[in-house]
Amino acid sequence: MNAPLPSSGAPAVPFSVLGLAPVVPVVVLEDAADAVPLARALVAGGLPAIEVTLRTPAASDAIRAVAAEVPGAVVGAGTVLTPGQVTDAVAAGARFLVSPGCTDTLLAAMRAAGVPFLPGVSTASEVMALLERGVREMKFFPARAAGGTAYLKSLAGPLPQARFCPTGGIGPDTAPEYLALPNVGCVGGSWMLPEDAVAARDWDRVERLAREAAAL
Repeated sequence: MNAPLPSSGAPAVPFSVLGLAPVVPVVVLEDAADAVPLARALVAGGLPAIEVTLRTPAASDAIRAVAAEVPGAVVGAGTVLTPGQVTDAVAAGARFLVSPGCTDTLLAAMRAAGVPFLPGVSTASEVMALLERGVREMKFFPARAAGGTAYLKSLAGPLPQARFCPTGGIGPDTAPEYLALPNVGCVGGSWMLPEDAVAARDWDRVERLAREAAAL
């Protein structure tokens, strides 16, 4: 069962990103003006947790717009690489943080930010290092290249306390295989945001694809 959506503003008790929906859309936006209609389409389709990656100059403005204008969205920042990006993303309204990997410096900054975060891992040693630091929820990236469902199954035995959001190379055909694993809470992907639909601003199509993803 999905966790209740956190109320607007910073929650008193951090929520679990892994419990919001089975799929977290990974959004790359070139134009911040598209952020609000795109987020509304995703939320209407049943995908409230939206990861806006910090890969474009429009990212911070997109996060700010979604946080201010789409009440049903739980917008987060992805591809977080530095403490400065942590600060800027939270100031813009990001309510969770996602990184492709993790360093001690970045982990300290994410902890201090006061919002949930998913540091990236791809090996058992990286998982163990985060568990030692009290982190149990992580991003498994790049999921397909790092071993996919077979690797995650192997981690479940010795490290059952770790839970993951696999991201990278996952689509509608493979997402159910990941979601069936006991140590997977959700998956990240962008298949519900095909480039042609976003370019054409076909938000009805995005909503339809989001609804299909939410039903996985």
